Amino acid sequence: MDFALAEVFETVAHTVGDRDCIVQENRRYTYRETLERSYRLGNHLHSLGLGCRRERSELEPWESGQDHVGLYMHNCPEYLEGMIGCYSARVAPFNVNYRYVEAELIYLLNDARAKGLIFHSAFADRVASVRESVPTLEHLIQVDDGSDVPLLEGAVWYHDALAASSATRPPVRPTPDDLYILYTGGTTGMPKGVLWRQGDIFPAALGGRAVGTHKEFDSLEEIAENARSGGLRMLPTAPFMHGAAHWLAFNGFTGGHTIVLPRETRHLDPAEVWATVERERVGVMLIVGDAFARPLLDELADGRYDTSSLFLLISGGAALNAAFKKRFLELMPQVSILDAVGASETGQQANHMAAAGSEPTTGTFTPGSGACVVSSDMTRILDPSEREVGWLAQRGRVPLGYLGDPEKTKKTFPVVDGERISVPGDRARWRDDGTIELLGRDSVTINTGGEKVFAEEVENVLRQHPAVYDAVVCGRPSERWGEEVVAVVQLREGASVTPEDLLGECEKTLARYKLPKDFVFVERVVRSPAGKADYRWAREVAAKAAIERS
Repeated sequence: MDFALAEVFETVAHTVGDRDCIVQENRRYTYRETLERSYRLGNHLHSLGLGCRRERSELEPWESGQDHVGLYMHNCPEYLEGMIGCYSARVAPFNVNYRYVEAELIYLLNDARAKGLIFHSAFADRVASVRESVPTLEHLIQVDDGSDVPLLEGAVWYHDALAASSATRPPVRPTPDDLYILYTGGTTGMPKGVLWRQGDIFPAALGGRAVGTHKEFDSLEEIAENARSGGLRMLPTAPFMHGAAHWLAFNGFTGGHTIVLPRETRHLDPAEVWATVERERVGVMLIVGDAFARPLLDELADGRYDTSSLFLLISGGAALNAAFKKRFLELMPQVSILDAVGASETGQQANHMAAAGSEPTTGTFTPGSGACVVSSDMTRILDPSEREVGWLAQRGRVPLGYLGDPEKTKKTFPVVDGERISVPGDRARWRDDGTIELLGRDSVTINTGGEKVFAEEVENVLRQHPAVYDAVVCGRPSERWGEEVVAVVQLREGASVTPEDLLGECEKTLARYKLPKDFVFVERVVRSPAGKADYRWAREVAAKAAIERS
């Protein structure tokens, strides 16, 4: 069966209503309270005339028949309530990157044809500066974040909107065909709105499969029974504006678990994260790859925190280096580490589990339901016995397409061997042991001297050097090579290293053509709040360094 996300949450809330649902320091909402608050928001949106205008059967895959409302907030209970409340009113919420400057924000809101925006007071000035450039934007809901910013003219306070609305279910019936919209990060190009049927994204990424068996839930009664045995406390450290964090939250909701948020959510505060783990007895925590691992490990190293409650550490959204996995296991031997692979266009695809006594790896994963590799020319799905470098792909539950973009939709979701699949752009190949080796995003692959170099492979090697805090690898135009490999490196505080030292580290495991031709040292490597590398920035830094040396 397929399910609407609002009905899934409603089912769980009716089953475990008195259990904590969302906790952020002194703000504690049970499932019953969260359901009522989301209903109030849904009724407010419905009263504004927002909802579904055309059913899915009337639309092309890249079209939406629903009104869209942006969520422009740091992590908070209102973000998750905003998603559930929109779904209950048949409104499609979408994520807004709070790091965007005005031009990027205008592009995103216009691309999404935003009718409404729910935003933190801290962003009121930016909303005021762009609103006239977004003709569709009619409704503004402002969330008080303690910043003492007055109510923006024409907006309504979130808490006033809830107080004035009914706590009963909105007078519409959500369907599995209603949209889940997730905008890509835009680190390698302009952000794109990925359109999913809720009936597909639920099993693909939001908890719609039983843990262990990966079997899809067949009924709401089965979901209710699963929630009764829940009660874990789960901490997402990444921003909800990216998929990995709110995917964990919705997996938690489906299982009847409690989502715990640290007090500080405007940036990663390692001390506050570990203090929250200790205070709230967190059992499951989500991070995003090496960018989150490094500062968390630095803070954990002195042994000041009681992390004995933690039993599962998940890295989603970016691969976690084997060296960091080993260090986590040294400091918390009771923990298992789940390195998860997925994308906005695929849902959850594969994972690698490491525990004390095992040998962690980097970049190799056990495929999940529907994960596969297709040939480089996208004409056939490769058998696991074939070793050709192809494309990581997903079969079965896949998105409808990209909002408003038929051409990109057809390119990313081609028909191969008679089946419509998702191919978001990562290179991969099967290994002899039946796992998949993820080589990296093709859009950041460097073509040097006729050879292809996957940036992530070189980055993983560089980050293992003890002097390196972070590194991003990119290509730079070269008369001799076409493109040359350049490493943009941030050193650990107080550390020093020469380019020759770093080359020596790379030579241990990389072929000569993969070695960086230049090293550019920076004070800080720029990443998104979710820890993803900004390759456009890296290419600009590499180009500037070449000009300065010429």
